[in-house]
Order: sequence, then C-alpha cells, then structure tokens
Amino acid sequence: TDYGSSLTVSLPAALQPHQPFQIIVRYTTADGPAIWWLDPELTYGNAKPFVFTQGHSVCNRSFFPCFDTPAVKCTYSATVKAPAGIQVLMSATQSTYLEEEGVYQFYMEYPVPAYLVALVAGDLTHADIGPRSRVWAEPCLLPTAISKLSGMVERWLTAAESLYGPYIWGRYDIVFLPPSFPIVAMENPCLTFIISSILESDEFLIIDVIHEVAHSWFGNAVTNATWEEMWLSEGLATYAQRRITTETYGAAFTCLETAFRLDALHRQMKLLGEDNPVSKLQVKLEPGVNPSNLMNLFTYEKGYCFVYYLSQLCGDPRHFDSFLRAYIEKYKFTSVVAQDLLDSFLNFFPELKEQCVENKAGLEFERWLNATGPPLAEPDLSQGSSLTKPVETLFKLWTTEPLDSAAAASSADLTKWRTFQTVLFLDRLLDGSPLPHEVIKKLSECYSSQLDSMNAEIRIRWLQIVVRNDYYPDLYKVRRFLENQMSRMYTIPLYEDLCTGTLKSFALEIFYQTQNQLHPNLRKTIQQILSQGLTPLPAIDTTAVATDTPAMLLEDKVSEATNGAISLRDVNVSA
Repeated sequence: TDYGSSLTVSLPAALQPHQPFQIIVRYTTADGPAIWWLDPELTYGNAKPFVFTQGHSVCNRSFFPCFDTPAVKCTYSATVKAPAGIQVLMSATQSTYLEEEGVYQFYMEYPVPAYLVALVAGDLTHADIGPRSRVWAEPCLLPTAISKLSGMVERWLTAAESLYGPYIWGRYDIVFLPPSFPIVAMENPCLTFIISSILESDEFLIIDVIHEVAHSWFGNAVTNATWEEMWLSEGLATYAQRRITTETYGAAFTCLETAFRLDALHRQMKLLGEDNPVSKLQVKLEPGVNPSNLMNLFTYEKGYCFVYYLSQLCGDPRHFDSFLRAYIEKYKFTSVVAQDLLDSFLNFFPELKEQCVENKAGLEFERWLNATGPPLAEPDLSQGSSLTKPVETLFKLWTTEPLDSAAAASSADLTKWRTFQTVLFLDRLLDGSPLPHEVIKKLSECYSSQLDSMNAEIRIRWLQIVVRNDYYPDLYKVRRFLENQMSRMYTIPLYEDLCTGTLKSFALEIFYQTQNQLHPNLRKTIQQILSQGLTPLPAIDTTAVATDTPAMLLEDKVSEATNGAISLRDVNVSA
C-alpha cells in the first residue's frame, strides 16, 4: 500500500487502433510522500506556509494519476489556485498568472517522465542572474543567492552547450527550498530545486548546481527507461558535470572533487561489502522495493568511472563529447536502456567496434554492468596532485607515530585550503577514528577554533570526529550545531554517530530540545535512530571542559522502537 494501486481503465470496444481518445480522472490528493507541507515555523522567514513536491523516483503517483515509470514521457499542463501573497512555480516551459483570480497556469511543452513534474509554493521572490536564469528564494535569503550565483549559471550553461549541444528547455531557473527539503538538489526541468542550507558552502553549491545543469541533457532530455539503470542518468550527468568543471575551473579542481567522491565510494564499499548486489550498475529491482533505496554512490561514481573508461577508449575526450552530442540528438525526449548507449557508442566509433573493445579481458562491458564491487578502472587524477598531495602529507603527519604535533600544525594553513581539500582531510581522519587521545587533543588545539568559522560541510565532519572520539571538551559545539540545523544532511549523520557510541543520552537531550523545529519526517527518522537498542545512559555535561563523571541520568525513552534507519555515518557525502 505504500506505493498505491494501479488504476485500470477499460476502453470502448469500438475504439479503432491509433484513434485518439481522452480519459478524465477526477481525484483528490491526500497526504502522500510526494507532497511536503510546511508550517511557517519550518521556513526561514517564519511568515507564511510553504509546500513543495519531490517526485523522484516513484512518489508523484501520490500527487496525481500518472504512468509512474521513466519509460513513459508526456507533456503536461496544470492550473493552480493560491492565496494572495503565495508565489507558485512549476517545472514548466510556460506560465501565466491571473492576479484577480489568484490562478496560475503552467504548460510543459516537451515530454517528460512523471517524476520530473514538480510544484513549489510559498513566500518566494526572485531576481534575474543571467539572460535565461533567475533565482527564487525567501526574501531573507535572496541577497545571498544572488551574490553566489549571479552570472555563474550562464557561464555553466554556455560551457555545457559547447560540449553537448543546445540547451533545449528555454529557461534555467533555481529555487532555494527550506531545510526540510529531503535531498540536496533535484533536476526538475526549467526549475532546479536546491536546499538552502548549501548556500554557505560555495564549492559544494557550484558542484551541485553544475550537476543539475548536466541533467538537462543526461536524465531530462534522455532518460533511463528503467530504475534498474539509474546510472544512465547519474553516471553520465556526473561525467558531464566534471567536463563542465574542467572547462570552467580547470583539471586540478575537478580531480580534487573526484578524489573526494571516490574516497566516499570506497568508504561505502567497505561498509556494504564487495559482494553486495547494490554495487552493480544494473541492479535487480525486486517487487515492492522503492527504487530510491537503490540510489547510492555506485549509481553516481561507478557509473561515472564506466563512462570515463568509454571516453578513454576514444583517445581524446573531445571525440567522446562529439559522440555524446550525437547520442543526445538521437534520443532526446525518449527513454533508453544501457544497450542503446553502448550500441550507439560502438556504431559511432567503428574502429573500436572492430577491435572488440566491448570484450576486452577484465574490462568487458557486460562485467562493468553486472559485476559487484568497485569500478573495474578509475580515472587518472594526477592533474589534481597540487591540491591532493598537501592533504595526503598533512594526514600522514597527524597519523604517524610518534606524533610530532608541531610539525603537523605548521605544515598547512587550513584557512587557505579549498573546501574539498579540508573535507577530504577530515574524512580521512574520520576513517581512522577513534584516534589516540593525544592526537584528537592536539587536533582540537590546532584546528577547532579555525573550523568554527568555516562552512557546515566542514564543521559537521569535525563534529563527527569529536563524537567518534568521545572528545568531551568540544561536545558543546555539537549541541550548538544541532540546535541550529533543521536539514536532514546535517543532522542525521551526527545523530547516527552519537547513538553508536556512549552519547545516546546526550543525543536524546538535544532532540527533545529541538524536535519542534524539525519537519515531522525528519523527526520520525531521528526517533528511529534514537530508539535502536535504547537503554538509559548518563548524560554528559557538555559545558564543562573536563571529562568529569556526569551527575544526571536521562530516563526518557523514545516511545516506539522501529525497524532500523539507514546508517549514514560512514558515507559522508551530501549529494
């Protein structure tokens, strides 16, 4: 019942083949997984209610009757009535507003799969940031959004067009959503949805927007026909994203971001095991399984590695760009399977087909698609060594015994590093945790105050290190962080870590103080985490610097134990 039931319509017997017909379904939408209603308190402005939809992958069947499969595409129109002062937007190429009636009308003129139909309504204002782009946000966030993105989106679109052909959707607008948005970003055509929390992390914002830009070609124009081959959208979009960043920011930055993501891939591989079937590119979708549960880093990064391998077979990435342009032109507005891509590739490069590259020993295309485990080949990231070697050097200094903290502290200035360098360093410290007490103490003395002023992507990693090492002097920073976060991506990993160790009572205490500022869905997820194996534990006095014996006992328990939340604590990715 979680996924609804099919509606079967019997057509008149007299209907001739290919004869047009119309079906009208009158329906009412109740609460469902696609539709997120927010009280004003869950917005940044605290002034007006807010609603958004999130259709990926099979949620939009709770929004409107549809063929909820990426294999079916169609145009759509919608009429939406809203109270005065509420701005309504949809993923459509055309829109009008009849002010006297409070009615918005939308039309998407190009065929799209059901999961790309999206709606948002709330206290939203806009500003143009380019000739075909504008940004929408709550009034208090709009100046920040403008300052971060003005002129940038057009630069990225132009770079993408030079690689993969014309942008076919007309406008590329962005709407920033409240922190309750359950993912980082969604590539709804004409109107990308992005969580507002990412605004403070410049490099993550750049990568996330460019990734959604890339989906305009890979995923939106040409779509995977089945959820079992999501890599056709995500792997190709990740490859295209990195081609765009190489063109606009250089190879070193792209290699740094790739190294960070591949580190995360291997971390997830270690967590899941090399024989886990979800590590296949062609994952078998069992009945009753939500396709979104199959989305993981393999979908993105193993898919990327396969696409990168195909590009290397061509000898020059520009030759592969030419193939992808032809692939988009041939299949745009349709849905494809992996064999369509691979057959097109071999037909475009007949010399490779003659060499039987699809059957190269150990790198067979079929093995790429159906073998479990890590990628069969990974990209050469040596062009990023100027950015990755300082990270490796610093990590080695901090983890080599005996510790020379003076040498480690003086070897790098984190305030001058790129965000992806710092998070790569902190992720590797997380992998090595728990660390010797002397190491975590010296790390805190050297970096804790510096990291306080950095963005949330950096701070959450340092705080996870604090928690995994039971470093009580910095626990008050964990409390302060969670008291000011309403986003899933910045709360779940910390609660997972707190509940894995000896700090569950501390986590409960924070949760009871902050739960009213969390969306009910997030609140439920955290309750699931807190309820696993719960026994009363000593509360930690995080205002004290010393690790004295706690004086109080927290007796409260979460009322209902549930069957396990998905652990995020060892993944450390945000997209």
